[in-house]
Amino acid sequence: MSSKFYAAAGLALAMTVVPTTAATADDGRGAHGARAPFTLAVYGDAPYGTSPTDTSEFEATPAFISSVNADRDVSAVIHVGDIHSGKQYCTEAYDRSIAALWKTFADPLVYTPGDNEWSDCHKAAEGGGKYNAATGRIDPVLDPATGLPVDYAAGNPVQNLDLVRRTFFARPGHTLGSDTLRVLSQAQLPNLTHPQDAKYVENVLWVKNGTLFVTVNLPGGSNNDADPWYGAPTASQEQLDEAAHRTGADLRWLDTAFTLARVGGISSVVVTAQADMWDLDGKPASHVANYEPIVAGLASHTTAFGKPVLLLMGDSHVYRSDNPLTQGSACTGDEGVCSYDTWNSHPGYQVPNFHRIVVHGSTVPLEWLKLTVTPGAHNPTTSTSFGPFTWTRITKG
Repeated sequence: MSSKFYAAAGLALAMTVVPTTAATADDGRGAHGARAPFTLAVYGDAPYGTSPTDTSEFEATPAFISSVNADRDVSAVIHVGDIHSGKQYCTEAYDRSIAALWKTFADPLVYTPGDNEWSDCHKAAEGGGKYNAATGRIDPVLDPATGLPVDYAAGNPVQNLDLVRRTFFARPGHTLGSDTLRVLSQAQLPNLTHPQDAKYVENVLWVKNGTLFVTVNLPGGSNNDADPWYGAPTASQEQLDEAAHRTGADLRWLDTAFTLARVGGISSVVVTAQADMWDLDGKPASHVANYEPIVAGLASHTTAFGKPVLLLMGDSHVYRSDNPLTQGSACTGDEGVCSYDTWNSHPGYQVPNFHRIVVHGSTVPLEWLKLTVTPGAHNPTTSTSFGPFTWTRITKG
């Protein structure tokens, strides 16, 4: 049978699942029905530490979670990735400690992985190791007490992503926190043309009151995982395969999400990913070039959809609200963050029905974004609104 047949069959399956997902997303707070406003708490790049032994943000997280739980408007939580800093080790014990913390959320939590917990684990600063030019091997960072590598799998990114999947995505279609929201995982939607897509269990989508939410695993800081692991002269075949296969799966997942949005009468779309694909971080524009397929895909899908599309992300740590897919668009954010015109990172787009928010992270007091969706609203694009979306920054001291 043709690939078109399998694609159609997969879409039909998705259409049967998404309405069920949408139904379970209404927890009964406030008005019921497809036109009722609803609110989410969005945060990321937290908890961070300044060293492997700095646990101050981790220890502040229970009070932070309590503050989110206390807000009765909130019906779900999104974490945009990076569960520790680039100065902390990648260990199984740490990942499990975050999973345990998240169980205390009173609402369901949806998480998309960040670079610090998998794709950057190879770095020596995160406990991985360093390429030894004399031997052609990797010298791992060792625990002086045991003589063993401090990182899980000596920081191998593929194996650390597998650890993230086992820890946070063990049950496809389930969420974290209260686990009262059911989502559709890419692992649940067979693609016989690309069977390897089934391993991307972390890519999910769900619908709430006419808004479709979709997450894609897109790590920041490394040009879409193109910086050679361990500082080696060139990327290994394992690394090249990782980036190519994941990017392809991400693009196909976005295809699925926007196809569902167009044929399902969806009124707006929210995309969540970790990478700030426009942040140069002091490097040339070529260092974000490997994000171009995703940027182009988002631009194409958003244009074809013709309705509001909001992108939520972290990675660059400093709050920013703008439209990097439109030349000359307005920018608001913390001091100095708008000094660079992000549309120059991936030039040539003009997509007015797109907006993105970089969620503030990595610092104390811990902060979350209170994002409210009001179906049918047509708010102007301002510092705190876009189409059906309005938002407020909330801090917990």
